[in-house]
Amino acid sequence: MSHSAQQTPRMMAGIPTLNAGLYRSIRFLVGDPVVYLQVPQADGRLRSTLICRDIEMGRAKLNAAVDDVACPADFAPSEGLSGDRETATAQSAAEMLRRSGFKSVVVDRSLPMIYAEMLKRAGIGIECDTQWGVMERRRKDAREIEMIRDAQRITEEVMELACSTIAKATVDSQGILVHDGAQLTSERMRTMIDVWLLERDCSNPGAIVACGPIGADCHDHGHGPLYTAQPVIVDIFPRVKSNLYNGDCTRTVVHGTISSELTRMHQAVVSAKHAATKAVGAGVTGEQVHQATVRAIEGAGYRMGLPSADAPDSYTSMTHGTGHGLGLEVHEPPLLAVGGPELVVGDVVTIEPGLYCKAIGGIRVEDMVVVTEKGCENLNRLHEGLCWK
Repeated sequence: MSHSAQQTPRMMAGIPTLNAGLYRSIRFLVGDPVVYLQVPQADGRLRSTLICRDIEMGRAKLNAAVDDVACPADFAPSEGLSGDRETATAQSAAEMLRRSGFKSVVVDRSLPMIYAEMLKRAGIGIECDTQWGVMERRRKDAREIEMIRDAQRITEEVMELACSTIAKATVDSQGILVHDGAQLTSERMRTMIDVWLLERDCSNPGAIVACGPIGADCHDHGHGPLYTAQPVIVDIFPRVKSNLYNGDCTRTVVHGTISSELTRMHQAVVSAKHAATKAVGAGVTGEQVHQATVRAIEGAGYRMGLPSADAPDSYTSMTHGTGHGLGLEVHEPPLLAVGGPELVVGDVVTIEPGLYCKAIGGIRVEDMVVVTEKGCENLNRLHEGLCWK
């Protein structure tokens, strides 16, 4: 059986609960190794086959977005299948291709080496299509957008609980916030956020709750007591367990007195968020969106980029890009930063400018938008302010 270069099969493999690209292709959530094959037919069509554990075949036939479902035993090589589940799955994929007479296969960027090794042993060459699955995941369909919208609704619900708890806390003699008779710390606040999200069937990799100067490092998750009159960055990015889609939202809350400099920083950040959001649309590049942020931040008298080693603690700047894509992973293409690519309809991206100062702390406000032909739809409903009483 001969096949032209245009009739090369395509293959993804791995564990769908860990491999977002594979899960998105098959729409079937399982924690064991699987192989997804697109096999060319005589009429030029591609027929899709999923190879999974035998005990998962019934569920896969009902739920997976494929034409055929098989298990490794259906394509056992002459030497037999390995007792290792992942190796056996890789063997069966190579054997299926060998029996069909294929000499090569196109794979995506995430293929584990065990599959490459079994293909090699079967005499099947590999070509890596580094972009396969990337654009497909960026162009979210209506169902995906609804799942992300639901994830963001949950995220905002928990964000409001967190910021309100901080804003309504009492204060001890040292200026430390107190909630339910005990000091309110970053660690305690994160635990509360985790519990709230678990109650809503979400997993959470660990929210950022960074108070005062600790928040000057934009990715410090925070530690120690929360203080009155200091900015607290709260960044929550949970994943809905049932479908693996993510939410992502940042707000900044100040308990008590809000200084004039914090007010000025906050106004600059919110103005930058609005400018960047207005710039979003299909055909616009991520870099162009970022440049809208840069103009707003610099126009407000602040700087872009990390401070130098000898910069004073009062140096205030935005140290990161404007945002990132989001879907099955909390960070995925495209980036809204220097070199960011052209946006397409269905991209879901965050808009999250921030300002950071070692002497004061940080201010960050983040929304999530869906790219449309004429602009974008903002999925956020929470207010942007610093006061959450």
